[in-house]
Amino acid sequence: MPFVLCYNYDMKIVTSYEMAEIDRLTINSYGIPSLVLMEKAALSVVKHVLNLSPKSVIILAGPGNNGGDGIACGRILHSKVKSVKIFLLFPEEKLSEDCKTQLNIAKKFGVPVVLGYPEDEDIEKADLIIDAIFGTGLKREIENKIAKLIEKVNLFKKFTLAIDIPSGVSSDTGEVLGVAIKADITVAFGLPKRGHLLYPGKEYTGKLIIEDIGFPKDLTESENLKVSLIEEDFVKALLPPRPKYSHKTRYGHVLVVAGSTGKTGAALMTAKAALRTGSGLVTLAIPQALKFIFQSKVLEEMVLPLPSKDDTLSKEALPEIMEFIREKANSVAFGPGVGVNEDIEIILRELILNSPHPVVVDADGLTVLSRILNVLKDSKSEIILTPHPGELSRLINIPVRDIEKQRIDIAQKIAKELNVVIVLKGVPTVVAEPQGRTYLNTTGNPGMATAGSGDVLTGIIASLIGQGLSPFYASIVGVYIHGLSGDIASLKKGFHGLIAGDIIETLPEAFIKLTYENNSKS
Repeated sequence: MPFVLCYNYDMKIVTSYEMAEIDRLTINSYGIPSLVLMEKAALSVVKHVLNLSPKSVIILAGPGNNGGDGIACGRILHSKVKSVKIFLLFPEEKLSEDCKTQLNIAKKFGVPVVLGYPEDEDIEKADLIIDAIFGTGLKREIENKIAKLIEKVNLFKKFTLAIDIPSGVSSDTGEVLGVAIKADITVAFGLPKRGHLLYPGKEYTGKLIIEDIGFPKDLTESENLKVSLIEEDFVKALLPPRPKYSHKTRYGHVLVVAGSTGKTGAALMTAKAALRTGSGLVTLAIPQALKFIFQSKVLEEMVLPLPSKDDTLSKEALPEIMEFIREKANSVAFGPGVGVNEDIEIILRELILNSPHPVVVDADGLTVLSRILNVLKDSKSEIILTPHPGELSRLINIPVRDIEKQRIDIAQKIAKELNVVIVLKGVPTVVAEPQGRTYLNTTGNPGMATAGSGDVLTGIIASLIGQGLSPFYASIVGVYIHGLSGDIASLKKGFHGLIAGDIIETLPEAFIKLTYENNSKS
């Protein structure tokens, strides 16, 4: 029986269109005037500006409501900071109505407003630059004078705060539209945008701060918003319980179908990761020809030697695999180092069609799956695919560069079309299920780009399924813990020296971090 969670809150991530709709409905349906929202936005930015204690601030204001936010900030800061100057980069006739209103108010308050661009001396003297040029609605590339200004701001490397999103970053894809402000802090309103979290936009965003400026919860927590962040409290709530009265069979039995000549390590890491994640039992289904190699390497894991052919599993192993799954295992990890041939294809086809328990498919398993993709439509159990962009490219025949540009949309599309849970590994890892719900991971680091890291993730997810989480929730928790373990390991090993085995060894510390409070009270 899957572990059922009653947990309603998560941080949604929105596109520019979704955010515009929230803004529109807040104004038109809930009756909150746009200038009230703008004032709250400005006050929230000012709060963070004052924490930085600048003596001289310049504000770069564009023509839209983002510029209006910046001008409102200038008016509020005028009485709180020694020197504040607003540079209005567009003629007044091109300003939005709310931006014009803010400009008129600022002038009445005596705030210095310059129609034009700052000189080098203005930028040099500033302690802080506020970027209010373009907001989340920008779609075209930035060119000409504005582009040169942004390049100049970046060159001076002054502390920069971006309002809502750094100017030049696509809020939907994270792409840089020609050039973009390199912010130290971004204060965003209501919800994070995709561009804050997708690369390269994430690098330009700096520290991301989300401020509540009064959007109704009915809108910001709507089920129509399908993409969310994986946050620590959400993961804590999902973790399978570990009562004091326990026995190993309570925590699942994972069957790892993996390994071939030259690739025994992948299978071993998957199995070890499953144990370190809390599985009560883990069995390695491996080729008979490699029995003694595996037997000499395992301690806690069990080994199931099966008929082999050319040092990979033979199709003759299939009856024993299926019997073991039916009678003993309750989750399956398939693919790490398993090899690629017709016999492996036959085994995977049978698992997809007839396994009574969820199957996590990774590595060689994904390569084999690309040959028989249509079999997924008849799968008996839930299937979890954990590709990196190269593996997904082979599965769906879309270039890697296009996948990277549309990580979220493509993960959602493929999860729906193939009726699987997709774990698209990378930066950030995306977890999507067929009904459209999608999560972006917030843990992990560059040191995890190392051989075997994906095999470890496969073992973690299979283990959590065995412990009672649904495949979707197991994938969400799995990618978070995998990344958290990597983050802990990087503190000890650094990015360059980090290997997959380090991630396995720090899994216990990751669980301690996530469960310490509950354990200390029990």
